[in-house]
Amino acid sequence: MIAFFIPVVKDLELISSITLVGLAVTMAFLLPDNQGRLGREALRIKQLALIAGSVWVVTTLGSMFLVMANILDIPIVDSMRLHMMNIFIHETSVGKSFLITILASLFATVLIWRGQKIGGVFGALISSFIALIAPVFQSHSNSSGYHGLAIGSLLFHILAISLWAGGVLGLIVINPSMRAFSITRFSSLALWCSLIVAASGVLNAWTRLNYLNAWGSLYAILVLLKVLLMSILIGIGARHRRYIAAKIGGSIEGGKAIFQLLTAELMIMVIAICIGGWMTTTQPPSKNQVLPPSSALIVTGIPDPGHPTLSKLFLLYNPDGAMLGLLILVTALYIRGILLLQRRGDKWPVGRTVSFIIGVALTDYATSGGLGIYAHFAFSYHMIAHMVIGMIAPIAFVLSAPLTLALRTLPISRNPHDQENERGVRSFLLTIMHSRYVRAITYPLVALAIFDGSLFVLYMTPIFGHLMASHSGHLFMNLHFLLAGILFFHVIVGVDPNPHKAPYIARIVMLFAAMSIHALFSIALMSATTPIDSGYFASLHLTWITNLLSDQHLGGAIGWAMGEVPILIALIATFIQWVRDDSRETRRIDRAAERAAAMGEDDDLAKYNKYLAELNLKDSENG
Repeated sequence: MIAFFIPVVKDLELISSITLVGLAVTMAFLLPDNQGRLGREALRIKQLALIAGSVWVVTTLGSMFLVMANILDIPIVDSMRLHMMNIFIHETSVGKSFLITILASLFATVLIWRGQKIGGVFGALISSFIALIAPVFQSHSNSSGYHGLAIGSLLFHILAISLWAGGVLGLIVINPSMRAFSITRFSSLALWCSLIVAASGVLNAWTRLNYLNAWGSLYAILVLLKVLLMSILIGIGARHRRYIAAKIGGSIEGGKAIFQLLTAELMIMVIAICIGGWMTTTQPPSKNQVLPPSSALIVTGIPDPGHPTLSKLFLLYNPDGAMLGLLILVTALYIRGILLLQRRGDKWPVGRTVSFIIGVALTDYATSGGLGIYAHFAFSYHMIAHMVIGMIAPIAFVLSAPLTLALRTLPISRNPHDQENERGVRSFLLTIMHSRYVRAITYPLVALAIFDGSLFVLYMTPIFGHLMASHSGHLFMNLHFLLAGILFFHVIVGVDPNPHKAPYIARIVMLFAAMSIHALFSIALMSATTPIDSGYFASLHLTWITNLLSDQHLGGAIGWAMGEVPILIALIATFIQWVRDDSRETRRIDRAAERAAAMGEDDDLAKYNKYLAELNLKDSENG
């Protein structure tokens, strides 16, 4: 009986979560607001979002009780006892993921309930994403042959389909008088989401069915059925955009046709989502283990690569699906921006494009390439990867000016009655850039504290060992290193808009301060008398590392030596920018002097000298 109810409750949980995401996207991006506050239509949809959020929390609790009773083989009433819940949450990874989902979904619902501004809805959307992806790291993708790729592809699959299906639902509940503008904007999002859903779904299925006999299983049949439905959906989406172009005029017939089209698309999505929920409760087929199980494989999900060699470091590749998918997405967006500029007849500096490519390549190598693989097995290689992700790649990303490209290519509102209240991606990006939070973290001393202070918090506490022991921990560390580095070097050498434009001499002082703090951290690592990883590397039982403490000391020395390179690069870039700014200022002054001379007037320097002479004359007369 319990086994029968589990997929039913999971389907309700999934549908309610996608509904909340879709309604939050609708309120935040597809409807006009009132100077940052929710408009009348958004407040109406907010009530529906509250219902969806409440159902999500209740069904997640019910799903936890059912799964607990099924795993522990106890009556469902016993699973609701407080001490049983405590054991399940603290002693099992599945219980921990349920706890995160319940807390995050509850927090999202509270934010919807209390929120009156767009920022609160956006916070609820982020919290909903956290709740959605928490179970991904505990799914049966964890045991697949391609650990990182399986988890990463499933993560993108869930997020994209929640935005796609939820957005369609949001368009259905929108007032028909506002649907024309919103549906045009949503079409672009739907195209991106459909491509991500299709690509991630195929990749995830391949990681589980990468041998011939697997395609005769029930799981394979569900996969093929879902692929068929996704193909139909993408076809409907293409027709959808053509149909809108003809019917967007606002007639009653056009409105009914669009509503029918959206309803049909949503029905197919619901069926696909239910099949997805069924798949989560269906064990994928397994083949005979090709590689013998080992501690390294069990802990990291990656086979022991053996003693590192130059060829292994450059040729090995095990894709980290989450980071790889993120890099592919930002690369696609960057290329799209360049193409849009070219169509307008504008040019984008080649150097910035090359810088972006370097940043993507370095990040991929340090997360999925040979360096990224060995970072799971040895602290010294982990430190090299840290230096690449956190100090070298960020400089390349910052110099590629992605924010400037986005602001030059993202569309503005096409609604003539909604120019001031436009809540498109460009407007939202500007809102974030001018928010108090961004102004706080881009303050030079705060950026320095995040960049270097987090090293001591992460490595000098048990946090490091806990993060190393899970795929989600690795993902968090990689993202933190990358974003903290981008923030710091954005303040130092960034060419994108910055609310705090520090003087060049202050930037140079910050660079030397960062160098000194980083050297202090490296010395602390080299002076440590015990491993800082809480036993993580010892649990791998590697034969090619005999002294973990010596490897840790080597990592500290590498961090000290490599830390000088990006600081030197940033110093050179700072001096170049300083010289260029001085040259531009000199040319500006010369042009102003030429214009003043042509008009028979004094230039700024002559006016200033005249002012000083007048002051001197007055002082002489008073004396």
